[in-house]
Amino acid sequence: MKKQYTLIATAAMGIEAIVGKEVQELGYEANVKNGQVVFKGDELAIARSNLWLRTADRVKIKVGEFKATTFDELFEGTKALDWGRFLPADANFPVSGKSVKSKLFSVSDCQGIVKKAIVEKVKSHYSVRSGWLEETGPLFKIEVSLLKDIATITIDTSGAGLHKRGYRTGQGEAPLKETLAAALIKLTTWHPDRPFIDPFCGSGTIPIEAALIGQNIAPGFNREFDSEQWPWMSQEVWDKAREEAEDLANYDQPLDIAGYDINHKMIDIAKNNAIEAGLGDLVEFKQMQASDLTSNKEYGVIVANPPYGERMQERKQVERLYEEMGISFNKLDTWSAYIITSHKGFEQFYGKQATKKRKLFNGFIETNYYQYWGPRPPRKPQS
Repeated sequence: MKKQYTLIATAAMGIEAIVGKEVQELGYEANVKNGQVVFKGDELAIARSNLWLRTADRVKIKVGEFKATTFDELFEGTKALDWGRFLPADANFPVSGKSVKSKLFSVSDCQGIVKKAIVEKVKSHYSVRSGWLEETGPLFKIEVSLLKDIATITIDTSGAGLHKRGYRTGQGEAPLKETLAAALIKLTTWHPDRPFIDPFCGSGTIPIEAALIGQNIAPGFNREFDSEQWPWMSQEVWDKAREEAEDLANYDQPLDIAGYDINHKMIDIAKNNAIEAGLGDLVEFKQMQASDLTSNKEYGVIVANPPYGERMQERKQVERLYEEMGISFNKLDTWSAYIITSHKGFEQFYGKQATKKRKLFNGFIETNYYQYWGPRPPRKPQS
């Protein structure tokens, strides 16, 4: 029987349910919690979840969990874990940490205790007699997280955050994370056979993520992960996961995706990013302001991340922009529009109350995702 691991897909607040659905779509039973989704799987599950999870921040292995109100309890609890299962004798294992509502509140002290306990356990497991470990081998990023005196110790399998797809050659001042962009799309009614427009595309993240979703391309297909270097994660496992991703991609799916922006420099950056993602021919980018948005197509979807007016001097200008958006978007009477902003009075200026709104976090900014549902497209006659 293959070894099973308890895996944690971390997620931004508000999109845990989307991550949970992605985990289920991969064939694993998901337990959705605040800020994370817990599931069990083997080495192939580690590879597949890193390649496929569009909206998760990273994938971690849960090594153990125990109560720790003293440094002795933290040391002994850590040392009791089966580190020989995970770490080779030459593993490079930095320890990071965080502590919330716990008696052990000094994060640096907790990191030191955990590091010392792991060193002792690894030395004992591999019968190392020297006073230290070389740590010249593959990287295993370990985290000790204390929440209400419960210590959870994890190993990060991803390395760089999963939002780093590898296609971003340039960006604007406040780029939207790729993971949040994918979540915004997944919260819509869009299907690949419908038109899709982002009227504030910036560096192109939302249209590019839509194209990846539309053709079922694994978002992590063109990047590397820390766990690829681990001796117990065989190359065959990664080859199998990538071959599976290649087989599942639908490169023949036609798409009608456009990104517009008032800044011509951002349009150039967006085009370059799309080319880097291998989607240069699939997404149309054009300089245009949102108030000029028109279309003779029907049943399309707009996903917009307009300016929020966080600075007071920008607020009046942004509120005028929202009014213009309401006028131009509402002319597209069969379309659905989805708009994310932190401005509390958005609906007033847009001129229409949302069908539904959902609280999301864009980094540390609390926002609402305003959803305006258009009519359902008529069913296509069966051939």
